[in-house]
Amino acid sequence: MIRIFAATIATLLLALPAQAFETQARAAYVVDQTTGTVLLTKNADEPLPPASMSKLMTLYMAFEAIERGKSNGGLDLTEELPVSQHAMSYGGSTMFLDTTDRVKVEDLLRGIIVLSGNDACAVIAEALSPDGSEAGFARLMTQRAQQMGMTNSTFANSNGWPAAGHRMSLRDLGLLATRLIEDYPQYYPMFSQREFLFDGRAPQNKTKRNPLLGLGIGADGLKTGHTEEAGYGLVGSAKQGDRRVVFVLSGLESAAARAQESESIVNWAFRQFSQRSMGKAGTMIAEAPVALGAQGAVGLELESDLSVLVPVSGGSDVSAEVVYTGPLRAPITKGQNIGELVLTRGDLPEVRAPLVARDSVAAGGFMVKLEAAARHLLTRLNEGPEAAS
Repeated sequence: MIRIFAATIATLLLALPAQAFETQARAAYVVDQTTGTVLLTKNADEPLPPASMSKLMTLYMAFEAIERGKSNGGLDLTEELPVSQHAMSYGGSTMFLDTTDRVKVEDLLRGIIVLSGNDACAVIAEALSPDGSEAGFARLMTQRAQQMGMTNSTFANSNGWPAAGHRMSLRDLGLLATRLIEDYPQYYPMFSQREFLFDGRAPQNKTKRNPLLGLGIGADGLKTGHTEEAGYGLVGSAKQGDRRVVFVLSGLESAAARAQESESIVNWAFRQFSQRSMGKAGTMIAEAPVALGAQGAVGLELESDLSVLVPVSGGSDVSAEVVYTGPLRAPITKGQNIGELVLTRGDLPEVRAPLVARDSVAAGGFMVKLEAAARHLLTRLNEGPEAAS
């Protein structure tokens, strides 16, 4: 493994470590979605009771079903679904559905997102369940979560109603929020809807509980949660300029504490870090020697645009290294993956960006190989008779 200190890049990365955020939450996870930089973790991989925040998994699977279409075993937004006795029996936050209702899928989605309807989740779950039961859908949720890389998530129901074994880690919730934003941008605006009065029912439950919406800080989602066991939590996201931050908090003592902590997290994430462009695709980063080639070296360039997040205040520079396995041997093809540019930014996770060959390097002819053999022999001879033998 060969390492080259990339001084020209390092001079562009004068960045300093930010102060760590001291959260009062039992667990927390904050990621800059734009660059993929994890800014804060606190008990982020511990499976915890997620309360209503786990409704995001039901929503994700509902969106998948809508995209799949009714003809392929999915859903249609205008389709009307029946309400079972089981769904109607849920307490807590509900749409106040009863067994005489047939409810459009789109209204059920808004009922989950805005009203946190436990009954609405159960209606969707029973419609998509392999055996028609909410428990069957919960098993499907667990399986799909594992497929998505959410390895610390298991579900006992569709809505986060307190149940043994119903757990999610905050990192999993952050991954799920990011997938919702990236995979289903056509439905994501629903998460910023602040009021939904379904069929004139229950005016006392018509307003979304997300405390950040309307504060002018770019917040546009996603889901609050609260049970006695879980405390107060929030899966949130905010966008300012070209940057988006996703954060998850859990275990706060009150709705007021949740509101204050969430706003503080958003302000910290945007004010203490800034996004810097390190170069466009094709930017020359370094040069590496090539053995037995028609040329003696090849340029290494960025494979794609590189933008990183850096702290805006603190006390140490960010460094850069080019890393590749050498010696490089011809032939080399233009665009061939050669190595990586590794950026180190204090306490932030390192960034590794692929580097590719700037040009093709053909294998050298007879004279090149002869000269290489002669140089090798001369080196061995200079090392002494024992080495030469």
